[in-house]
Amino acid sequence: MGMTDPISDMLTRIRNAGRNRAKSVNCLNSKVCRGIAAILREEGYIEGFDVLEDGRQGQIRIRLRYGPRGEVILNEIKRESKPGCRRYVKASEITRPLGGMGICIVSTSQGVKSDRSCRAENIGGELLATVF
Repeated sequence: MGMTDPISDMLTRIRNAGRNRAKSVNCLNSKVCRGIAAILREEGYIEGFDVLEDGRQGQIRIRLRYGPRGEVILNEIKRESKPGCRRYVKASEITRPLGGMGICIVSTSQGVKSDRSCRAENIGGELLATVF
């Protein structure tokens, strides 16, 4: 049986690995998941990611980042738009989590982008997740 929501699966794996203080976590490879991982890397929530080929779809190995005393950098990651209830926003309607301390991840017609770049380019789309 196939997975209905690979994005939610990826976010849950990252959330669980952070709670367990794991150094890395493997997720299924897809274009959207790679885009989300790239945004998390650009914003400083993870150290980086690698794409692993396994002869099928492939996997993404995400290296998690922790503070100098071992505290979790990625406190909360929440899926906003779900397969049963999609959530689309205009560039002016994108919220600022924690007053700008967090980020929103938006899937646009130009790829997966952070809320800051969506506002700068005046692009809306599907609100995938909020991170803080």
